[in-house]
Amino acid sequence: MTKIMKANPNSFASGYHFYKMFWIFFISSILGFAIESIFCLLRYGYIESRAGLIYGPFSQIYGFGAVIMVLILHRISIKRELLLFFASALLGGLFEFSCSFIQEFAFGFISWDYSSSQFSIFGRTNLLYCFFWGILGVLLIEDIYPFMSYQIEKIPNKIGVIISSVLIVFILFDFSISAAATIRANQRSHAIPASNYIQTILDQYYPDSVLKKVYPNMIHVN
Repeated sequence: MTKIMKANPNSFASGYHFYKMFWIFFISSILGFAIESIFCLLRYGYIESRAGLIYGPFSQIYGFGAVIMVLILHRISIKRELLLFFASALLGGLFEFSCSFIQEFAFGFISWDYSSSQFSIFGRTNLLYCFFWGILGVLLIEDIYPFMSYQIEKIPNKIGVIISSVLIVFILFDFSISAAATIRANQRSHAIPASNYIQTILDQYYPDSVLKKVYPNMIHVN
């Protein structure tokens, strides 16, 4: 049963305000990175980078997934846990499928391929991970989001706006440099030489060896 925590209507991030959703994205991205790292350690016996961005412990697929689930599932207030589970599994699976599709056609790479696994859905997701999305969705909507929302709204307004603004600028920079470095890596894979100053800088500071450490599972798609 969802834990009811009293909202602060005077908070800088009350309700479904942009700042609230940003903090849900930010925190969930870090939690997702931790989940992926622990999963890798338990399954394979070692720790490797599971980051989705070059700078910081962020797995943005979890961040965006959490925001989407909150905006859709929390607002329609599904009462039955089984229905919430299936809705979360479907939504999470569709989102993961979409992320794989967008990554391939926008950047020329994919970060996961489930083609060889059982119940694979075109290699972009599978039923097992849909099951995990279902569990995460139930936990998020019933327990995690109410707690996070309550704690976020406790942040003093002025401090909250300042910290949020700084973090937003940082995340936008992180997204931009990560996307640019990945696009440039795809160009290098096609033997396209640097033709401007920015591409030269990307080659210098974000060569394939650096990206391989950040994205060890990144697969080039011909």
